[in-house]
Amino acid sequence: MSHSYEATQPRMALDADAVRAAYRRWAGIYDSGFGLVSASARREAIAAVNAAPGTRVLEVGVGTGLALPHYNLSKRITGIDLSKEMLARARQRSAELGLSNIDELSEMDAENTSFETGSFDIAVAMFVASVVPHPLRLVAELRRVVRPGGTILFINHFAAERGPKWWLERGLAPASRALGWHPDFRIGQLLPGDLSKLCTIRQLRPMGLFSLVRLNVT
Repeated sequence: MSHSYEATQPRMALDADAVRAAYRRWAGIYDSGFGLVSASARREAIAAVNAAPGTRVLEVGVGTGLALPHYNLSKRITGIDLSKEMLARARQRSAELGLSNIDELSEMDAENTSFETGSFDIAVAMFVASVVPHPLRLVAELRRVVRPGGTILFINHFAAERGPKWWLERGLAPASRALGWHPDFRIGQLLPGDLSKLCTIRQLRPMGLFSLVRLNVT
């Protein structure tokens, strides 16, 4: 089944080269920096994957592989990322820990993968939606590669609608290319009205910095 998307984008769009450059810079310090900030939300995402029905899992934006050791061994994991440097660390982590349930760790564009339709039971994208150049293409591609009845999970920061936090996020927006992500990313840029009806959204503690979004594939 094909799914259409609209060309809605953040104010200052990233391209693949900008993403690669940003994460080439962050690869060496990612685990000790953002990896710590995002640890609690990552645990929530992994728990949701482990509880979801099915065994074939696609992790989009696998990064340095921080999540890999924590999946149930019954889950067969395929990880993709756009950054060679981050993938090298993920492969090293998998090898050092002897992770037997990791099927593949590949450099690939999440908006245009080489997987066959319906290849996975579950797809999880942690901190990726505000990084890719075209978020709605990401959603469309994940809906293609996950079988009907499967589950797509997003963990992400979504911009506030108003207040001091909104002003801070808007102020950081011009630095999107250097940061490698969009501080002012809105949930409507990922899930417009028609898709939002298929979702559940849960704000995560502490501080509600991240949200867990579950999309049921139809």
